Amino acid sequence: QVQLVESGGGLVQAGGSLRLSCAASGRSFSTYRVGWFRQAPGKEREFVATISWSGGSTYYRDSVKGRFTISRDNAKNTVYLQMNSLKSEDTAIYYCAADVTVWQIDVASQYNYWGQGTQVTVSS
Repeated sequence: QVQLVESGGGLVQAGGSLRLSCAASGRSFSTYRVGWFRQAPGKEREFVATISWSGGSTYYRDSVKGRFTISRDNAKNTVYLQMNSLKSEDTAIYYCAADVTVWQIDVASQYNYWGQGTQVTVSS
């Protein structure tokens, strides 16, 4: 099993940047795929980005391509989400999720391990 803790959220003006971190504890984190999801008030949880266990493969939702970058440091058991050029529509609670075998990498229900989330608020 793995436990996940997100950090790095906060309040930022539109056009600004934030870097979220997802710190994992537990064995064999380097074998887990990790995804970032977000949920805005009154909306469904949606996929943001995902990274393979090695970091060699990444995938993003269209609306964040070119602005967000997902990366990982397996030596530190941490996955990052660098968010640049933030927009008001990026405001949400951001969650990281992980699992070893994920068939549909942009589907939340495919991930069994979740953090508690970190709030990101972008003011316009």
